[in-house]
Amino acid sequence: MALIDELIAGGPALLDGAWGTELQARGLAAGEVPDLWNLEHADRVEEVARAYVDAGSDIILTNTFRANAVALADHPDVSRLEQVNRAGVEISKRAAAARARVFASIGPSGKLLISGEVDESSLRTAFEQQARALAAGGADAIVVETMADLDEAGFAIDAARATGLPVVACMVYDSGKQKDRTMMGVTPERAAEVFTRAGADVIGANCGNGIEGYIPVCSRLAAATDRPIWIKANAGLPELRGGEAVYRTTPEQFASHLGELIDAGASFIGGCCGTNPAFIAALRAHLDA
Repeated sequence: MALIDELIAGGPALLDGAWGTELQARGLAAGEVPDLWNLEHADRVEEVARAYVDAGSDIILTNTFRANAVALADHPDVSRLEQVNRAGVEISKRAAAARARVFASIGPSGKLLISGEVDESSLRTAFEQQARALAAGGADAIVVETMADLDEAGFAIDAARATGLPVVACMVYDSGKQKDRTMMGVTPERAAEVFTRAGADVIGANCGNGIEGYIPVCSRLAAATDRPIWIKANAGLPELRGGEAVYRTTPEQFASHLGELIDAGASFIGGCCGTNPAFIAALRAHLDA
């Protein structure tokens, strides 16, 4: 895709960091659905997006990770999902103000196909509705992220591709002895093979693992596909303190692994859980140097 090639023509593109913790810092309560803030507290969502642009992100995502009809099936605001998704893109585009591209986020349903919690038809419909709304909002591309199940990821990729926008497809590798498989046992090689065949323009990994753990995963993805690789690692593995996940990796420690990640084949690099604008600023400084 022309846009993807353009973004990485001069070297790796810098992504954003975590959104949930940044919204919590702005008052999002435990149990609240972050995505609904697109309608209720758009100004605070825009603050998060703008903070990443100001930190140096070339690409920012949208606050739409859970905004699908399966994930929020029992929520009273499920009928407002089209508005939520469109608003999510519009908020990030305002914050980007032509300084960054906006890649819209589609996350998993939170339901397992294998155990019959959800059926294929419901998943396909939910992802199609979400992808259409994100495209209508003006997204530059769509990111299918934090997936564990290949079939579910495939439905989301199909829905995203139907919009005609570039598609990024990511799984979360946090299981197995080496933390190199998804919860459903999918290896990087298998994901790369399936996603390449499905027509994803960029293939990657996010969440579930620290940046050091994602260096070998990145190498394996890069060896298994000709598509650019996208990595958004966590700020290390969390420690539970008083029932709360605490991430110990500092922005500088995180950014110190940038060279290794680039050598491993990453073309798009950012952060996930535990990271914030300071991490992106540190990555920017290392990239620019």
